[in-house]
Amino acid sequence: MLLAATSTQRLLFVGGKGGVGKTTIASALAYARAEAGERVLLVSTDPAHNLGHLWEQRFGDEPRTAARLAAGEVTAVEIDPAATVAQHLAAVSTTMRGVLPERMHGQAAAHLELARNAPGSHESAILERIADLAIEQGATYDTIVFDTAPTGHTLRLLSLPAQLGGWVDQLLQNRGRSERFAEALQGLVPGGGRSGAPAEHPLTATLTRRRERFAHLESALTDPERTAFVAVSVAEPVPVSETIELASELASSSIRLAATVINRRTTVVADHERAALESEQVARLAAALPAIPIAEVARLGGALSGVPMIARVAALLG
Repeated sequence: MLLAATSTQRLLFVGGKGGVGKTTIASALAYARAEAGERVLLVSTDPAHNLGHLWEQRFGDEPRTAARLAAGEVTAVEIDPAATVAQHLAAVSTTMRGVLPERMHGQAAAHLELARNAPGSHESAILERIADLAIEQGATYDTIVFDTAPTGHTLRLLSLPAQLGGWVDQLLQNRGRSERFAEALQGLVPGGGRSGAPAEHPLTATLTRRRERFAHLESALTDPERTAFVAVSVAEPVPVSETIELASELASSSIRLAATVINRRTTVVADHERAALESEQVARLAAALPAIPIAEVARLGGALSGVPMIARVAALLG
């Protein structure tokens, strides 16, 4: 059911309340797509990365092969926000040193150091990496599966493209006014005017590239033909309530919720009473989201990590 509901989308976001098994479902989904012959990139955007523990491998900020199958493969990456922030600030520093007088270099460096740990800097860095990967999808990977942070963090992250795009637009407008004012002043000075079209300022070019990346990502996120969200829950009151709220938030952001997953479902054979209580929560979810398919993944015994376990879960996704 889950595989059918997400079969045509190429950017898949897996999210939900903390502790419900998002990483397991995201990994199993990536594995299943690779079994079907796809090149899949599995990306952790959660600061508390769990991919390495689940796959029993070491992953980092650069893509690394997690599994090679007969027809496809899974490559994994755990986004390092600090490294992305450092790389971005280094680029900004180079640009600023090229346009500011030398006497202001110290002030600029101090400002950038404050920005390194400013509120929202890591979220912005993660978003830029997601934007870059979304642009790369198709050329390098058939599908990208994002293992996201708990619900609140993910909703903030997915709302950022529009916010940051508007912020960059304002910066570009301010920059444009400054450049026009400078050109007007030069025109008042004999011999100060410049002939021909003015060259684009490096700072303007940088801001324009950022705006284009955010616009591309916002377009991709709200394209139901390309992007889908999978909400993972367990059959308990609080996670189910949070999943229903998540569905509403995604709808308000024009992001398609393709399916929900009830993970670690208790079977009647294992515990009849608990299974009955869980069925009530599954029914509540179905009533609240009648148009959204629900995939149920049974609680598995045995090892809780490793590629064989991931393959077992992938086989249950339907």
